[in-house]
This record gives sequence, structure tokens and C-alpha cells, in this order.
Amino acid sequence: MSGIEQGMLIGGLMILLLVLRVHIGMAMLVAGCIGYVWVAGPSPLLSYMKTSAYARYSIYDLSVVPLFLLMGQFATHGGLSKALFRAGATLIGHWRGGLAMAAVGACAGFGAICGSSLATAATMGQVALPALREHKYSGRLATAAIAAGGTLGILIPPSVPLVIYAILTEQNIAKLFMAAVIPGIVAMLGYWIVIAIMARVDPTSAPAAERATWADRLAAILETWPVILIFVVVIGGIYGGYFTPTEAAAVGTLATAFVAWRSGGLRKRGFLECVYGTSQATAMIFLILLGADIMNVFLALTQMPTELAKWVVGLGLSPLLVMLVIIIIYLFLGCIMDSLSMLLLTIPIFFPIIMGMDFWGLDPEGKAIWFGIIALMVVEIGLITPPVGMNVYIISSMAKDTPMKETFIGIGPFLLSDLLRTALIVFVPSIALIALKL
Repeated sequence: MSGIEQGMLIGGLMILLLVLRVHIGMAMLVAGCIGYVWVAGPSPLLSYMKTSAYARYSIYDLSVVPLFLLMGQFATHGGLSKALFRAGATLIGHWRGGLAMAAVGACAGFGAICGSSLATAATMGQVALPALREHKYSGRLATAAIAAGGTLGILIPPSVPLVIYAILTEQNIAKLFMAAVIPGIVAMLGYWIVIAIMARVDPTSAPAAERATWADRLAAILETWPVILIFVVVIGGIYGGYFTPTEAAAVGTLATAFVAWRSGGLRKRGFLECVYGTSQATAMIFLILLGADIMNVFLALTQMPTELAKWVVGLGLSPLLVMLVIIIIYLFLGCIMDSLSMLLLTIPIFFPIIMGMDFWGLDPEGKAIWFGIIALMVVEIGLITPPVGMNVYIISSMAKDTPMKETFIGIGPFLLSDLLRTALIVFVPSIALIALKL
């Protein structure tokens, strides 16, 4: 039996475990262990297992993950999400659909200090949904806009999935962060256009709010200075070479903690809630990492990634056709898996294929960064696609009066915007790479 066939069988077992509602980390761990024993026997598996956890978790760059997650927790308790939404609402709330656009803009701003889409969606849902309800926005538009806006949490740097991608592919984290900025802004603008169109097709779904005074606007903007300062220090420090990503994450975490402390968000049980939330999210991510390591070692033993890369290149297919197939696979996996799991499982397989082909004459580093941004955008789409759509589930749990079906219907135009944006980055790689040349 070929390595590709062995890999597909064990991959099918993993999918079956997911269907049976086994946690993705455990599903990859169990399937990977069975595959490892099948290919190499139990003794090599036990020998590998006794050092694998330490080898994975002792990687210095991986310490960025809990730091960025803790920074997001502090930002949530520090009220920064409310300040961002308030600033957006005063600036563009008088537009038709302006409050929904303000919610999306606040998601982008919050994503600049929080590396998690789920945290961004949950936080902005608590802040923006009551205001949208108060101004008579339709449940469909309100919930869909916040669920879609929440996906900006992993596209606007800092981004936990981008850190994982950088570690998996041995790329520069700072360059990946910079490459994600412009696609993130394009994503936000695309969502704004969708909201504007929906508001004009059905004016009753997104009524305009009252125009704020310039004094109110200035006051609201000044409240967002911590977000701007933290983003500039973290991303500017990394790109300028003043900090390593880990050092920048530590500085950003301390700065966000100070803001949260000043606002009173860390009083009583606030600090413990931040630590608990970070520990829980970190444990989940690290379990997925361990499961993915076992699965990927099994795939390496079967030589499946190498064989698959050679087979695909040998077919003589157009590189763009190969990219299209990869994107379709990601869209399918997004219906049943979370974004981080998709990256951990697929990058060891897809990355050699992409690196073995020519795309627009890109050099190896440019191609790796470009593919990383595309992969991130496509797995981000999975956060709002049925039947999983984790962002939709989070927002629906807050909007009890809006059926989940309505939210998924409202998500449709946002998904179209995502697909158009993905096509734009595929055909115009300079959008993702131009920031690296500045």
C-alpha cells in the first residue's frame, strides 16, 4: 500500500472520529498513534511520545501564543472594545448601516490587540449587539455583520494562527504579520461594502443613527489611544527590529494589563478570569498542537507529503488550478474543523506542493508568505460557514431572538466578499507582499 493510500485511510479515521464528536486534538492524536503503530510498530511510537511533548512545548517562539491570548483577555476586561465601537459609532453611525460598519471596524481594531477570532466575535457581540438592537437593526444583518467581523481577529496582526504557520514553515513571524495588514484592511472594507449594499436593498434592516457632534467624535477617538499605541509598539517594534515577537507580546501584554487595571477591569475576580481564560485557550491549542505533531509524524513516515507533491507536480497541472483545488479543500474542511486544526493538519501536506510550483515568479520566501496569507484567509472563512461556523454559534448564543438560520442567510453576502478578496490576493500577490517592501 502506498504512502498516499495509508495517509488517506488514517485521515478518513480522523474524520470519522470528528463526526463522532471527538475533540479535534484527541482525534488527531488517536488517528496518528494508530497510523504510527501501523507503519513503524508500538516501540518507536512510545520512544517518540516520551519526548514529543517537551520538544513541541519548549519552542521559544511558541510562548507568543499564551501572551497574545492574555493580551486579548486584558483588552476585553479593560473596556477597549467598548471604546473602539463608540468611536466608530460616533464617526459613521449616521450612515445607513453605519453602526454595523462601526462594529466591523471595532472588530478590526480589537483584532490588532487580540490574536483570536472567537474572542473578538464574543467580545464585540457583547458590546455591539445591544446597540444594534436599540437602533432597530434586523437580527439577520446585526448578527451576520458581527460574526463576519469577528474573523478579522486572526487576520489583523497579531495573529495566533500566523504564529503557528510561521513555526510550521520556518518563516519570519514579523514579515507574516506585516503581510497580513493590507489584506486585513481590504477585508474590513469589503465587509463595509456588503453592509452598505444590504442596507440599501432593505433600508428597514439598517436605519441610520443620529449624527454625533464633533466634540463627541473627538472625545470618542481619544478614548482609543491605548489600542493605537499598543498596536504601534507591538507591530512597529517587531518590524523595526526592536523586539522579537515574544518580547513584543510581553510588552503588549503588560501595556494592556495596565490599561485594564486603570479602567478597573482587573478588580475582584477580573485578573483571575483573564488568567483562567488564557489557560483554557492555551491548553486547547497546545493539545491540538500535540495531536497534529503525532499525525504529521505518521504522514512523514508514510512519505505522503513528498509523494503527493511529486504526484501533483508530475501531473503538469496549472499552478492556479492546484491553488484552486487547495482552496476548495480548505472550504470543505472549514465546514467540519476549526481554523487552527486545519492549518496544523494541512500545511505539512500543501506547503511542499506550493513551494514546488511557480506562482507569478515569486521567490521562495515571497511565495511562502503569500501562501500563508491565502491559507489564513480561507481558514478564516470556515469560522462563518455552516454547519460549524464557530463565530455564528457564538453570536447566536447571544442573540436568542434571532434564529441561527437567519444569521447564516445573512452571512451569504459576506462569504461572497471573502471569496472575491481571496481571488484578488491569489491573482495580485503584491497586495500581501507590498508591506514587506516599505
